[in-house]
Amino acid sequence: MQQVTIGMIGGGTVGSGVFHHWQRNGGLMASRLGVQLHLAKIAVKAFDEPRPYEIPRALMTTNWKEVVNDPAIQIVIELIGGTGLAKEIVLTALRLGKPVITANKALISAHGEELFAAAKAHKANLYYEASVAGGIPIIKTIREALVGNRFTHLYGIVNGTCNYILTRMKQEGAEFADVLADAQRLGYAETPPDLDIDGFDAEHKTGILASLAHGFWVSPKQIHVEGIRHISKLDMQFAQQLGYTIKLLGIVKILESEKRKSGKRETKRIQVSVYPTLIPNAHVLANVNGVFNAVFVRGDAVGDTLFYGRGAGKDATASAVLSDMADAALDLAHGTTRVPPFVPHERKGAVAPIGDVVSRYYVRLNVVDKPGVMAKVTAILGAAKIGIASIIQPEGHEGETVPLILMLHDAPNAAMGKALAKIAKLPVVKARPVMLRVESFE
Repeated sequence: MQQVTIGMIGGGTVGSGVFHHWQRNGGLMASRLGVQLHLAKIAVKAFDEPRPYEIPRALMTTNWKEVVNDPAIQIVIELIGGTGLAKEIVLTALRLGKPVITANKALISAHGEELFAAAKAHKANLYYEASVAGGIPIIKTIREALVGNRFTHLYGIVNGTCNYILTRMKQEGAEFADVLADAQRLGYAETPPDLDIDGFDAEHKTGILASLAHGFWVSPKQIHVEGIRHISKLDMQFAQQLGYTIKLLGIVKILESEKRKSGKRETKRIQVSVYPTLIPNAHVLANVNGVFNAVFVRGDAVGDTLFYGRGAGKDATASAVLSDMADAALDLAHGTTRVPPFVPHERKGAVAPIGDVVSRYYVRLNVVDKPGVMAKVTAILGAAKIGIASIIQPEGHEGETVPLILMLHDAPNAAMGKALAKIAKLPVVKARPVMLRVESFE
């Protein structure tokens, strides 16, 4: 049986998980593939760093160049994270003509085009299934299983930390700060937690999925991002009363086709956004709880599909890395690059600015309960041509500050933002308005 020799950079949580599951299932993989995978050398930060699974000392080195530059190493796995040293490692390996496997969503999101160009120039390949949604094979699904589809809608719960926090807030009626502190204690959230709770981790993953689905590379700078810091238990309670659940969603959907004046070319515009969203309780994504991830994909041929599983962790991510190891080994064994890392195929695509995106809205205002307040608020919304679908206001608090909940009809984000800015300046409004978008999945 042909053998392919692999080196790995990173022996921490994910790296040791890859080693552990390769030890357990490497023989099974060989019998299924007809190719033996040999994990020969692992570069680590320190020999004695804590790791969930033990790695034999004889396999380790603290010098990543000993792995990448070793002529016996045919495939390189990068699992150190970040966009500095990781980029240098990946480019060095690709320039040597060695295929690279990575779980690094920040690196792919920020520098994907440069890395793909290097892979093409040096006749190597770049595999990154583990960069999005952990153990869910969503990249392979979009590039291969659903290759015969045009993707009209894609919605992703792709950050387990945020999903864990929002799930507990809903189920326990807890405040955001309390659940976040507990999540950090349990190891579900980092310290500081900004990358997760401010939406940037989900931004990286959503941008990658948008690029693959629509054929032009989406820069992180083009993605509108909002986190979950401003959501309170009140919002959870009112959303539930209205028949909704709040989730942090990565959203990718086609908005429209328009003709440019110059040349009359048709341009496909897509929304690419990350923000907390009210989801109808009856929708399947409303029931994705805890640290689990899910990606909902609508194709013109296949219809609606859902991919669900663990989105992070040593075992789920290791499963995705092992899948890429299998693909890379088979490509090497057969002297081919069956699926290139990214193939641009939509030259007329563009990301629409968030101001052009039309949504329905949930708005929570803290207002003084006295006559005339509603008239002032509705006058501003009416001038902006934004209709009100329903209103909730607790009774029996005349003269006090109370929450006022508005469910609003479809309106452009730009118009909504201007109206809210005016409402916030009203003397009767005593706190910054909270605005969440509502998704109907139509």
